[in-house]
Amino acid sequence: MPNQHSTEIFSAQTSVNKECTDVSWNVSTISPGKVIRGAGALSTAAAEVANLGTRPFIVSGNHTLNISQQSLQPIFQSQELHTVSVSYGVDCCEASLKALRKAAKEHKADIIVGVGGGKALDTAKLVAHQLTLPVVTIPTSAATCAAWTALSNVYSATGAFLYDVALSRCPDVLILDYDLIQTAPQRTLVAGIGDAIAKWYEASVSSGHLQETLIIAAVQQARVLRDILFQKSAVALQSPGSQVWQEVVDATVLLAGVIGGLGGAQCRTVAAHAVHNGLTHIAGHGSIHGEKVAYGILVQLRLEEMIQGNQLAASARQQLLKFYVEIGLPQKLADLGLGNITLGELQTAAEISLEPNSDIHRLPFNVALEQLMAAMVSTTAPNQLKIKN
Repeated sequence: MPNQHSTEIFSAQTSVNKECTDVSWNVSTISPGKVIRGAGALSTAAAEVANLGTRPFIVSGNHTLNISQQSLQPIFQSQELHTVSVSYGVDCCEASLKALRKAAKEHKADIIVGVGGGKALDTAKLVAHQLTLPVVTIPTSAATCAAWTALSNVYSATGAFLYDVALSRCPDVLILDYDLIQTAPQRTLVAGIGDAIAKWYEASVSSGHLQETLIIAAVQQARVLRDILFQKSAVALQSPGSQVWQEVVDATVLLAGVIGGLGGAQCRTVAAHAVHNGLTHIAGHGSIHGEKVAYGILVQLRLEEMIQGNQLAASARQQLLKFYVEIGLPQKLADLGLGNITLGELQTAAEISLEPNSDIHRLPFNVALEQLMAAMVSTTAPNQLKIKN
């Protein structure tokens, strides 16, 4: 059990007044109702769940199912909670969601608990949303900010991105246990750094010119997040479990979520995530979310160089390439396992990235198919732009 100083609890009210349904109201889903973080924070799970329900339905991934069965179920049983644990499979897909809703109803679940990586948590949040049940998220890696956000991504059974769903609220409780996060492969934290650092490069382009108070705050927080990751990531990766490591975990899981909550959809994604979405249709499960997003940042900056002649984008790309080498993020398609990609596959990924509803259209310029394909194969090109006197 952690001592009273090892676990921190933050509370926030995120529920929406049901009477506030007029279209003039601007409803924000900024944060979970409560965030509990610290070494050994998992020990608080039973009490937190018991405050919300008595029949928890635990959604895990194939690799994290044993965590819920071996660690959580005994804790829950001590609180006389009636629990069942189910794997969502390999993806947050429609067939999996349907089966989980059915199983949750059969269990007479009154609360959903998500345990795992981003897709497990997205699945748990969406099932809870569809069944109008409270949800607790317990991330087992720092690969994404999914434990925080009121958003779920839905994929095909083969891992291709299909669409996202804006949820009515953030999770009721988020439990971030550093001991649990430390058991994940280091690759997941590296990917989380890639996913989180994208917030600055996307939000500054899509929303840097806007004057709304919360959006200004979100963009500035994205800049702070970038600086934290530049300064602390390499050291953190060399010393898992240390104070600086915990700070980087907080950055990828919590602060990245804050930015999306404050800024809303327009601050979340631009070209980097759009490229990720396109790549999922040809890459399968060979690389993870944050790795594809990190590569997508380089593509976005390359587009800004090629189309706008943007010297700042060119310099930022070179800075990121050095950072990627230092911590092990992918710089080119070959690093994503796509070194033998065909021209047809490249075109497919680019076409999906450019679909009419794609976030790539938040860029302040139009992108042609040929331009995107060229950017995707030249992410490591030298900076050829010259600063004008």
